Formats: sequence, C-alpha cells, structure tokens
Amino acid sequence: MLELLSVYEDFLKIEKQASANTVSSYLRDVHQFAEAMDGRGVTLTQVMTRDVEEYANSLIKRGKSPATVTRSVASIKSLYACLINKGYMDQNPAKGVSPAKVERKLPQVLTGKEVELFLEQPECTDLKGYRDRAMLELLYATGIRVSELIELDVDDLNLPGGVLKCYSKGKERVIPLYPAAIRALSEYITNIRPQLVDSIDETALFVNMNGERMSRQGFWKLIKYYQEKAGIQKDITPHTLRHSFAAHLLENGADLHSIQEMLGHADISSTQIYSKLINQKLKDVYKKAHPRA
Repeated sequence: MLELLSVYEDFLKIEKQASANTVSSYLRDVHQFAEAMDGRGVTLTQVMTRDVEEYANSLIKRGKSPATVTRSVASIKSLYACLINKGYMDQNPAKGVSPAKVERKLPQVLTGKEVELFLEQPECTDLKGYRDRAMLELLYATGIRVSELIELDVDDLNLPGGVLKCYSKGKERVIPLYPAAIRALSEYITNIRPQLVDSIDETALFVNMNGERMSRQGFWKLIKYYQEKAGIQKDITPHTLRHSFAAHLLENGADLHSIQEMLGHADISSTQIYSKLINQKLKDVYKKAHPRA
C-alpha cells in the first residue's frame, strides 16, 4: 500500500506538477481511503467499483459535506488513473462513481469602492507599509493565486514593460500591470526591499521582516489585519482579490477567454462562474430597482 501511495505522490509532484496544497489534499484523501480498504481486508489493487461507492456513501453517513465527498472521489479516481498509467492496474474502479451533487457557491467579491478602501489600508510610512501596499496592488492587478504571489522572484517582474511573468504547473503566463501597481512595486524594489533582504543572494520578490521569503500564513495574517482595519464586513481571503479581479474585468467588457488566460484556468468552465456572478448581480439590481419587480 505504501509503495503505491509513494508512486502516486511522485506522480502528482513530478508529472502533474501539482501545487503543494493539491498534493497535500489528494494524498490525505487517498490515505484515508487506503486505510478504510485495509480495514476491510482489501488491497488497493483489489478495489472494485462497489468498494468505492460504499466508501463514498460512508463519508456521507458520517456527515461529510458534498464538496468533501466529491473531492475524495476525484482523488481516488486520480490515484487509479496513475496506477493504470504505471501498469499496476488495468481498469479504474472509481470510474462511473457519481460524486455527491454539489451546488457550486458563487464566489464573494468586493465592490470597486471596497477594493479601493482595502488597498489604501497599508500606510506608506515604514518598510512594512510600502511592502504590503505593493503586495496588495500586485494581487489585485494580476489576479494571481497567493501561492503564486509568494513564489515570485524579482526577475519575474518587467516594470519597464509593465508586465508580470507567472509560472504555474510548468506553464508561463504574462499578465499586464496597471500604473498604480507599477509605481508601488517600483518604490518597493528600489527603496524598500534592499533594506529588508537578509542576503544579497535572496531571489524572492516579497520577503518578511526577517528578510526571508514571505509565507502563506504570513500573508494570510496581513489580509485579515487590513480587512479589520478597513472595517469591511465581508470575509476577505487572498482569493477574494482574485475573484474581484476577474469579476471587475468581466463587468468592464473583458472576454472570458482573456480572463481565463490571465487567471491560468485550464478549463473555461472554471472562468464561467464569474458570468453567473455578474448575472446574479444584475438580477439583484433588477429586483431592487424595478418598480414592478
């Protein structure tokens, strides 16, 4: 069992070049599945479709959310796709297993005024304020994921050209930057970052106050701090600015395929959620404003 799970881990990291978060969640799912099968005296290569179905049903009975069950089934399918690819299996026992139906929630976005208020919170009176302003401006300017933000190196920025190079899953995408973001980043790189970095060999674009690459946890704390400081009632996460970036582009006439390319979505269906968001917003406005609605 452990050998097969190790093969799957290498498959995710090396061949699929999945993010650390994806690897962690998929491995957690398949480890739990493998333990459940082991408890029934069934090895991973002996698993049949009914075993997967019964396991999914057991998760539902234990009160797991539809989203969790859906992800677990997807992880199991991915595991067996890997084992087929490596010659351990001939068929995928999870194929055809219907995951729990999930009603996809529309992402929460900030209004234009809320974005302006949020981005104004870092006060450019000290090193931290300048750095934080540059980080938030970059996040909203490009819509990149927080994992991509903290992995950025200085060389990924082309400020004279007004663009950012971002790498994800072995692919590069180039995203434009608006003037305010260019100014904030230029100030940070020229005057602030040199005072923060611990070593001249440090390549990270954004570093913490110890001069080391910013962590996800560190950035999460910044987001929560500035949300509270701004007095915004909505629950802001690093992904909120990504959602707001996409929704605001769509509202102002950008086409879905361009947004898909900037977000780095492999499938256009992931981007189409923003169309539903805009349509829902129009319906809400109609109900509130139309005299006979």
